[in-house]
Amino acid sequence: MSLRHALLGLVAERPASGYDLLKTFETSLAHVWPATQSQVYGELGRLGDVGLLTVAAQGPRGRKEYTITDEGLAELRHWLLSTAPERPARSDMLLRVFFLGRVAADEAADYLARQGEAAAARLAGFEELSDSIDWGQDPLSVYGKVALEYGRRISAAQREWADWAAAQVRAGERGQ
Repeated sequence: MSLRHALLGLVAERPASGYDLLKTFETSLAHVWPATQSQVYGELGRLGDVGLLTVAAQGPRGRKEYTITDEGLAELRHWLLSTAPERPARSDMLLRVFFLGRVAADEAADYLARQGEAAAARLAGFEELSDSIDWGQDPLSVYGKVALEYGRRISAAQREWADWAAAQVRAGERGQ
């Protein structure tokens, strides 16, 4: 996913300023695609330059409200339906797991336990976020909840796997 498509998707829902979009990122998309203020404002400018967004209104202190153009909607639709999502093929964490045989078993089990703790913290964050949102029936709420549930379930599975893996290493250490 690109920042370009995230911004197009948000503006397709409703016109928004850079500030509005940044706040939406902080409360929802940051868990799947974080972006900084400079990245958001820079990309908004580029989207305007290529005709995918337009400035619909300007307010005090240079506040600009963006709307999506027909070309922007076509680009968003193409990205949603005609391009395959990138699947990360690399995992630094799993690469380390592959070589944990090079350290003491208790160190390996501790590493795995820390991965479980990190996954549990991510899961708690997703659950806290879910509880803090006033979910509606609008598309961002419906599909945002679906995306959040993916993160919640992946985190739960990662925690379960890490607990299992640490137990496997500890059992092997005891000769079981």
